[in-house]
Amino acid sequence: MSKPRILVTRRWPAAVEAVLSERFDTTLNRDDAALDAGQLREALLTYDGVLPTVSDKLPAALFEGQVIRTRILGNFGVGFNHIDVAAAKEKGIVVTNTPGVLTDCTADIAMLLLLSVARRGGEGERELRAGAWTGWRPTHLVGTKVTGKTVGIIGFGRIGRAFAQRCHFGFGMDVVFYNRSAIDPMEAARYGAVQLQRVEDVLEVSDFVSLHCPGGAENRHQMNAARFAAMKPGAFLINTARGDVVDEAALISALEKGTIRGAGLDVYEAEPHVPERLRAMNNVVLLPHLGSATEETRTAMGMKVVDNITAFFAGHQPPDRVI
Repeated sequence: MSKPRILVTRRWPAAVEAVLSERFDTTLNRDDAALDAGQLREALLTYDGVLPTVSDKLPAALFEGQVIRTRILGNFGVGFNHIDVAAAKEKGIVVTNTPGVLTDCTADIAMLLLLSVARRGGEGERELRAGAWTGWRPTHLVGTKVTGKTVGIIGFGRIGRAFAQRCHFGFGMDVVFYNRSAIDPMEAARYGAVQLQRVEDVLEVSDFVSLHCPGGAENRHQMNAARFAAMKPGAFLINTARGDVVDEAALISALEKGTIRGAGLDVYEAEPHVPERLRAMNNVVLLPHLGSATEETRTAMGMKVVDNITAFFAGHQPPDRVI
């Protein structure tokens, strides 16, 4: 029996590519160049499985027309709002993801962003590397104290809880959060956290607001002009969730007007494009989507995809099936 034919859309950790190549008739993207819509469409017509990442856009149009050969999309990542899952389901395509393995590393990046923007770390490094530092002085790059401040978390899933744990037990911060569903107060207390009823309630009292909610239509532009205006004066926004959760134009306006003091961002609305106005701001720390970027986590994510597609092609339910 011939092996299922699969396409890996970007370079993956070498150990994962080796396993995929052993188990399947695997086409690797050795150049690591992003595939365009035409190439992704062709992949759906010619491969039994396509293994996309969060940077591959798979809208409904790619699933229309001719008979689709692909039977499974083994997504490398937790979020899948880059895939039109309804269109995939209509074609009988199974979609899987990789939850549970990037929690700690993403929470670490959120903490890195919070500390960096509060203590003006990005500004300081740029100044030093440019040879512009003239020495210590009392008023130089004075930032905001983190210990003892209030952090508000939007979305209290795995990553939100891990971030709360770091903030409360690592930095003595008070933690409040908003979550769509009610969280048992005893469970929240394990992370030193208290649930509030509305997003606005969180924004009103938080010195730092960190986003940990899913992307997609339901949460698109959850942080808009009205909500930036509702934030505590002098507060900071941290986003390691999805770029579309934030109305980027409204964020830029809030930063330029001083409505909020700064932002730490790891994700963007139109990745890899980052608006010039954001890149020009000293009170913004910008990272290139590094949330899960450790050797251990990226390998674990890849192996989750391997487990999902191996189960599927063996006729079993994939462990991390989305649809």
